[in-house]
Amino acid sequence: MKTILLTGFEPFLDYPVNPTMRIAEELDGTIIGDYQVCTRILPVDFGKASARLIGVIREVEPDVTVSLGLAAGRYKITPERIAINVKDGAADNEGHRPVDDPIDEEAPDAYFSTLPVRGMVDALLEAGIPAEISNTAGTYLCNNVMYAGLHYAKTENPDMKSGFIHIPASHELALRHGKIPSWSHEDLLRGARICLENIAGESKGE
Repeated sequence: MKTILLTGFEPFLDYPVNPTMRIAEELDGTIIGDYQVCTRILPVDFGKASARLIGVIREVEPDVTVSLGLAAGRYKITPERIAINVKDGAADNEGHRPVDDPIDEEAPDAYFSTLPVRGMVDALLEAGIPAEISNTAGTYLCNNVMYAGLHYAKTENPDMKSGFIHIPASHELALRHGKIPSWSHEDLLRGARICLENIAGESKGE
């Protein structure tokens, strides 16, 4: 059976819970089409997150790698189109705060997702779930991890599909945070599963 590696992140900054962590944990071991979902949680740490992702990819040897990230403030599920070779932003959970730093000085400026971003959005909209393609994954850990996965695929395993999906906050997080829009956990979970179903279907058709 083929494998989809699905990653989420631990809580970070002023977000005391991270819905991607719960989604990843609940989908672990799920069978979707010809694929089994294997999940891991990544640290919010510029010095460790990418290495952790690559280590898991080498361990699991997935056919597809999908990373989930929290985009607090967004109202839609947003598959990311592109990752850029920059890390910048607020301090991570270990206090690291890069400024305008390259992720890899010898690597390309950017990579496009190899996931079916348009197909995922269309499938979500058809299911009545607000969604759109995002053209910026930011410069924080989400972009960093997306870039690392795509760079690994490009340089070491061109057959592996890779990409990133941002999701809104959960009600649980919004209630504790107090200033962000949110979705129910059930809708976030359903949206993530629809994305994986679309990826599995697209990959099966190749």
